[in-house]
Amino acid sequence: MNNFREFIQEDRVRVFDGAMGTMIYSKGVYINRSYDELNLSAPELILEIHREYIKAGSEIIETNTYGASKLKLAHQGLDEKLGEINQAAARIARKAAESAKHDVFVAGAISPLGVRIEPYGPTSEEDAKELFRQQAQALLEGGVDCFVLETFSDLAEMHQAISAVRELSDHVIFAQMTINEEGETAYGTHPEIFTRRLDQWLNSEGYDVIGLNCSVGPQAILEAIEKMRPLTTRKLSAQPNAGNPRDVGGRQMYLAQPEYMAKYAKRLISAGVKFIGGCCGTTPEHIKLIVDAVRALSPGRRPVSVIKIEEHEERVEPVPFAERSRFSNKIANNQFVTSVEIVPPKGCDSSKMIEGVRTLKDAGVDAVNVPDGPRAQSRMGALAVSLIIEQQVGIEAVTHYACRDRNLLGMFSDLLGAAALGLHNFLIVTGDPPKMGPYPDATAVFDIDSIGLTNLVNHLNHGIDPGGNPIGKPTSFVIGVGVNPGAIDLDNEIRRFEWKVEAGAEFVITQPIFDVDQLKKFIKRIEHCRIPVIPGIWPLTSFRNAEFLNNEVPGVSVPGAVLERMRNTPDGAAALKEGVRIAREMLMEIRPYVQGVQVSAPFGKIPHALEVFEALKA
Repeated sequence: MNNFREFIQEDRVRVFDGAMGTMIYSKGVYINRSYDELNLSAPELILEIHREYIKAGSEIIETNTYGASKLKLAHQGLDEKLGEINQAAARIARKAAESAKHDVFVAGAISPLGVRIEPYGPTSEEDAKELFRQQAQALLEGGVDCFVLETFSDLAEMHQAISAVRELSDHVIFAQMTINEEGETAYGTHPEIFTRRLDQWLNSEGYDVIGLNCSVGPQAILEAIEKMRPLTTRKLSAQPNAGNPRDVGGRQMYLAQPEYMAKYAKRLISAGVKFIGGCCGTTPEHIKLIVDAVRALSPGRRPVSVIKIEEHEERVEPVPFAERSRFSNKIANNQFVTSVEIVPPKGCDSSKMIEGVRTLKDAGVDAVNVPDGPRAQSRMGALAVSLIIEQQVGIEAVTHYACRDRNLLGMFSDLLGAAALGLHNFLIVTGDPPKMGPYPDATAVFDIDSIGLTNLVNHLNHGIDPGGNPIGKPTSFVIGVGVNPGAIDLDNEIRRFEWKVEAGAEFVITQPIFDVDQLKKFIKRIEHCRIPVIPGIWPLTSFRNAEFLNNEVPGVSVPGAVLERMRNTPDGAAALKEGVRIAREMLMEIRPYVQGVQVSAPFGKIPHALEVFEALKA
């Protein structure tokens, strides 16, 4: 059990197996039999299925006990064999795990009882707890490493299952609810509600996991996970069905292909899932492609490893940091740098944007930050905008570059082209998922994340391509990364930031900050990383703007005192002035601790951003 806790505490995405019932049926066992009883009468069949999932890459396999509670077994006259069936299931899974070539752990699977409990049915909470306790005890005796309480719709029933397991052991619990097409349980409970409840009921040490399984396919689960992630610091799990079942010749078939499930696995991981697998309709073929997706994307698997530089490969010395751009020169000489984040055009006419950028150059701003589809909005590409700005205005750009839209080869090609065109300053980000934008069904790639891309750019600066081959003249990129001082899981945010620095990051720009004390504490925690910090500042435009940032933009927290100041402004003009005043106060307070500042031009209001810099002249 302790080994399992260590296993899941590593910051890696772990892979469950897929459907057991689907595989049993595919091997010719019809549904008129008890699939759970096969643990006694056909143990080699169950062992074979476990081994197929392990061969596909599963790291956690579930016991064949979904229907092995007393009430469900009683329907087929097997309730007296509850202990034997569950113990045998755990031992079969253990045998498969012990013969694996990689670490594999066994999860005891427990499902709802199949009856309603009070206040919606005749079964009391104490009776429900006892029924769960009987099955959990047998699984413990069989030797499971953890428990998966799966496919629950009733929070009250889940509570009794958790209580039963917890009274017997402190094994890790995966508490997984199931939802319908509307994104709520069959009892009408929304993810925001059951996430908070489960967070309260599970252990205080934080090992237990909250998640979803089954449901109506990966898309609905992804939408729910995105709602759950901001509400808990616990790790999340997701095991979706292979889409909705469809009637094909009188049989219910799950038609979602392995490639489709793997695509959604990437999206789920990007949304914060740390445990991924499959439910009804999924097979070892689905799991194999999910494993491939995890290897490409999982931060915990350190995607930088796919472009690791071997000792025999020839690296060249990079261009000195101070010589790569005017922006890097000021940073290298410990000068305070100023930049403004603009909004790229929605269409192909850049004239209005260029006019605004000229005012930034005339005002003495050092650089223009060009976002790359923030919040998955569709605008002119950041590389093209940056080149237009540098060529037509003569001010340097800090090009935001997201991993969302390009695979590894596409990013490599883009970067070589950017270097040839003379772009130097880059802010590397993973990118917001398409679900946040106007085209939610657009495909996200996420071949690697910002850690992997930072490593790739660093290697290009050393004259090496992703395959470890020399490219000749090295690139001279200035490598920036993002960080969120207000992340709900700050330990994980700092851990990822440390990996970015290890991968080659040379400066960092934060999410917009409104809480100066929060920023100071964050800077203190990362001072060992020793790279320049450039905080983001957003001049608020209205109370509604402040509310939106506080409630709907991930990672942004607006303190109550700031909200109150914006609330008390009598009209729009006064709100604009108050927003600038707040931004100026923050700028002056943080200036002694940072290397520069990035001021956003909200809604394209460049004059509004420039007013903030007036504080530097005082």
